[in-house]
Amino acid sequence: MALETWLIKVKKTIARATAPHHHAAKPSVMVKKSAQVGVLAFEISGLMAKLLHLWQSLSDKNVTRLRGECLALEGVRKIVSNDDVFLLGLACAELVENLRVVAKSVTRISRKCDDPKLRSLDRSLNEFANSGKDPHGMVLGWKEMEAKIKKMDRYVSSTALLHKQMDELSGLEKKAAQAEGLESSAREKRLGDLHQKIQWQKQQIKYLKEKSLWSRTFDTVTLLLARSIFTILARTKIVFGINNSTLPYPSTLPRSLSASATVHPSENPPPPFVSGPLLQEPPNKFFRSNSDMLKPPATTLGAAALALHYANLIIVMEKMIRSPQLVGVDARDDLYSMLPNSIRSALRARLKGVGFSATDPALAGEWRDALQKILGWLSPLAHNMIKWQSERSFEHQNLLPKTNVLLLQTLFFANQEKTEAAITELLVGLNYIWRFEREMNAKALFECTNFNTFLNLQEFK
Repeated sequence: MALETWLIKVKKTIARATAPHHHAAKPSVMVKKSAQVGVLAFEISGLMAKLLHLWQSLSDKNVTRLRGECLALEGVRKIVSNDDVFLLGLACAELVENLRVVAKSVTRISRKCDDPKLRSLDRSLNEFANSGKDPHGMVLGWKEMEAKIKKMDRYVSSTALLHKQMDELSGLEKKAAQAEGLESSAREKRLGDLHQKIQWQKQQIKYLKEKSLWSRTFDTVTLLLARSIFTILARTKIVFGINNSTLPYPSTLPRSLSASATVHPSENPPPPFVSGPLLQEPPNKFFRSNSDMLKPPATTLGAAALALHYANLIIVMEKMIRSPQLVGVDARDDLYSMLPNSIRSALRARLKGVGFSATDPALAGEWRDALQKILGWLSPLAHNMIKWQSERSFEHQNLLPKTNVLLLQTLFFANQEKTEAAITELLVGLNYIWRFEREMNAKALFECTNFNTFLNLQEFK
């Protein structure tokens, strides 16, 4: 009887456990976990670094430098342009183009976001660029932007350290694999040390993944990048005096941070190159007009694809002019082989009728002075061309630019005819001082030989 009573109790307990509970709490809805950027952290870190550089290039200091130094370069005024409005337009167009390229990469990343506003980033950015409308309030105030800049800087640093630690882990694992082939006596100790280092390295990497961009979600990083892009574009428009009539700039981003904060200090300056009712234009009008402005005119070295070649040519001549006595015949022939037909023809015309004798010290001195003056304004543009190109080469495209060299400070927009005339003048002068040095050396050697012969004859007397 007691057993039956116990069995009944067990059955009732099981029945209660399996029966549906009408008053129980409803199960919680499964929330989709946002994806983390993971290995894309390294690409995103590169984009952040470029945005940091763009923001820094728009600082009061660099804007003042643009107006006071870059546009005032003698070489720029001589062979690029003497028109400030045109030069400022080029500077603005390059900054906007660099921002557009970064924004294009961010747009691709934004497609992985959950937030629909972020997934339509390209549309809202084009609307803001063309009309100034910012319905989602993406533009940050100055203090807020500075805080975001510091945050991105920390992300860039921690993600770079993560990359370094992962490389070191890969190296340790390779050493461990190589240690497997050692003799048993040496292998045990070697493997023990390596495995300990590997475990420590893995802990470091785990910590850095949590701290860096690796563990952030696509929505988090895209929002940070997007707001930075909008704010940098707003700052660019303020600096270069580009106004959108449909909506004023937000009061949180002041028109002028100091007396030198804009290159157009007047309250309502004329736009340097954007005009017309932008809202009636295609959706990417602003970015496209800036991209178009960077296309070199037909009369320039950029259009002739000679800018980089002439930069290298000028730098070679600069070294030869500095030490003409060290220039051999082979080096002179190599220099001549670098010349395009247009300069060869001009050089032949200039040297026609010139004698082979170069013995006048006064004339050699005049040529040296003339060459130094030409190099004084031409050489900086050549060196800037090499810097600009190297920072944008495939090997360095993911690295942070180390200089603020703009395309207008290079040979890219230089007038071809004027540049070739200057190079021809350098070649004529180099030809004279090279021959002068050789003749002076030959004369000194001849006199030294005659003197030694004289001494030898005196010994026989």
